[in-house]
Amino acid sequence: MTGSLLDIERLTTELSTDTGRIRPVDDVSLSLPAGETLAVVGESGSGKSMLAFSIMQLLPRAARIDSGRILWKGTNLRELGAEALRKLRGNDIALVFQEAGSALNPVRTIGSQLAEPLRTHLGMSRNDARDRAIELLQEVQIPDATKRIDDYPHQLSGGMKQRVLIAMAISCDPELVIADEPTTALDATLQAHILDLLGKLKQERHLSLLLITHDLSLVKANTDRVAVMYAGRVVEEGPTQAILEAPEHPYTKGLWQSLPKARGNASGKSQLYAMSGSVPHLAALPPGCAFAPRCPDGFEPCEREVPTLQLATGSTDKRNACYHNDAVLDDMTTKT
Repeated sequence: MTGSLLDIERLTTELSTDTGRIRPVDDVSLSLPAGETLAVVGESGSGKSMLAFSIMQLLPRAARIDSGRILWKGTNLRELGAEALRKLRGNDIALVFQEAGSALNPVRTIGSQLAEPLRTHLGMSRNDARDRAIELLQEVQIPDATKRIDDYPHQLSGGMKQRVLIAMAISCDPELVIADEPTTALDATLQAHILDLLGKLKQERHLSLLLITHDLSLVKANTDRVAVMYAGRVVEEGPTQAILEAPEHPYTKGLWQSLPKARGNASGKSQLYAMSGSVPHLAALPPGCAFAPRCPDGFEPCEREVPTLQLATGSTDKRNACYHNDAVLDDMTTKT
């Protein structure tokens, strides 16, 4: 995993809770080449957002990175000081937060909030920052930008607030944008518009994009690769088309089959498939595969040891962590 824009190597992030320390990010390794879009998919509680905050070094007070490396163009972000990280955020890597209504300051105009990174990172004057903020609003397709710049967040629709956050993210021309559930609480039409906008900006600005979502259907036409997370771990990863056409991990299969009109429906019909059970609490994970209690294909090794992420049988670019993968089973046998 060398030569990439972003490399995450065996990253583990711990969080202190009332029930003890948990690992919302557990031994995660991912790579994002320049110009590509990587989707991180999973149900709520799978660790997707904590992964984003770990990359940005914006963890809550109760959390800390326990081990692993986060390499940005070969530089380990964990070794940077506070000032270097401050300069990197926004300039090189930007984050689009999940809930626009909460991320925007309700008592400041959107213009003043857009101008802040321009003045802080680029040293623009107040007037120049305002002019540039109007251009950014136009770029993210907000109509009447010269008037809306003086609006407060409560005067904007949910879709417009999300566009403002995207404008803030691209304001300092970063190379990587991390979009954390950018379509949450939006209807299907607005979801499509936001994803189309991100795709357009990616092409025009030559961005790399890390898209975090719980909806596997959103990644089909918008990403190059997909990583599926479950209980803090990546359980399957590879080219988007290859993963969706032939998912191999039972959890990925379940997510895909649960979608309306999903390809690969177990019965060949259009009715929805529902996975049994729910995501386990991270403080009470089973001793083996975390998905084993819900898995329709589980067998004896699944309950003994956590499976490692290995190349899928006969593949050169797909990985999964399932004991039905010969390489994973061989790895467990070697260890024992």
